[in-house]
Amino acid sequence: MEDHTTTMIHARPAPALRRYVGSYVGFDLRGFPAGVHCGPPGRMLTAVIGLSGPLEVAAGVDDGSPVTVFGSVAGGLMRRAVAIHHDGRQEGVKVSLTPFGARAVYGMPAADLAHRLVPLDELLGALGVELVDRLRAATAWVVRFAVLDELLLRAVGRGAGGDLVSRVRPEVAEAWRRLLASRGRAQVGAVAAELGWSRRYLTERFRGEVGLSPKAFARVLRFEYAHELATAHEPLPWADVAAVAGYADQAHLVRDWREFTGRSPKVWRRGEVLLGTG
Repeated sequence: MEDHTTTMIHARPAPALRRYVGSYVGFDLRGFPAGVHCGPPGRMLTAVIGLSGPLEVAAGVDDGSPVTVFGSVAGGLMRRAVAIHHDGRQEGVKVSLTPFGARAVYGMPAADLAHRLVPLDELLGALGVELVDRLRAATAWVVRFAVLDELLLRAVGRGAGGDLVSRVRPEVAEAWRRLLASRGRAQVGAVAAELGWSRRYLTERFRGEVGLSPKAFARVLRFEYAHELATAHEPLPWADVAAVAGYADQAHLVRDWREFTGRSPKVWRRGEVLLGTG
């Protein structure tokens, strides 16, 4: 591999935003071989603002999904990785929103964005244009994160975000928290019973708000944990990744990995030139 540099800056949003926004990550990756990065599915909705050039993204990996060019892009929860085509250089900011943050920031339930990639300014309008312009004009990460705080707080304020989020059924929010806490291992039927709902009713209400069924979301969480283990500085052997993440065996992990990334774990690792950069 050629000499390369990796800058990753993590920041927490302002306290008033933390109910809706999980994190900010600034990244500047240079000198990598050109390739296709698999952006894995996970618990959060993601928005990415490119700082050095356009983003070339497809809603699936190696499946014929068309590549679309974005200046900034927002996506809902996914059941498969997105393909990020790059020339070895990527610079931008990633914003992670909780499913309920979609109502607060975008003014719509996360379900409306499930399995979709859309221009950020399509969701935020003029505020989105201002956000991108100011992020690109800033030269320091601390300034960029302050800009994100300012404009996302304005987005929440103009959309009466608190009122929108209050429409989320508490049972749905609690099911989401329980699945999250268990890394997807909680039994959906047991969660429904504890909440006083049938499994079918919980599934309908959860999918209508989040965009995935509880069972599908639990599978994404389990994969997310396996992906975290596989991208650690000193990753575990695949059999140990499967066991720690809660898979029945390595074959089970391989099946899910293929479904979520379009590649086997070994092929994914060989092709992922940005491995370890987040």
